[in-house]
Amino acid sequence: MSTDQERSLLSSKEKVEANSRAILASLTPSQVQALKLARNGDLHSADGRSWTHLNAAVTYTRSDRFEERPNKVKSATATTVERLTKLDLLRVLDGMDGEAHPPRTITMAGKLWLLKHK
Repeated sequence: MSTDQERSLLSSKEKVEANSRAILASLTPSQVQALKLARNGDLHSADGRSWTHLNAAVTYTRSDRFEERPNKVKSATATTVERLTKLDLLRVLDGMDGEAHPPRTITMAGKLWLLKHK
């Protein structure tokens, strides 16, 4: 049974308690970075070990007048994404149960954590 299925079986009081525990969780800097990355869009598994946005590519910005420098693709590790999912800060997208690594999105508890600890 997935975490989302377990959460749907909980009463509203238990859901509020789970969100409160998630908001009070302390995160490492890499977990905070992954949560901010998820806030900007859904995370998809790139190769099973790293998670990034769908179709993410290196972009080039003009940082000074004569030179373009690449902006690296931001990603998060699989262990970080799994930890955030267990803390109920990320959740599996609905309707994506058949995939080996279903995409993840940020929950309201994750958004509130970012607002509180910014």
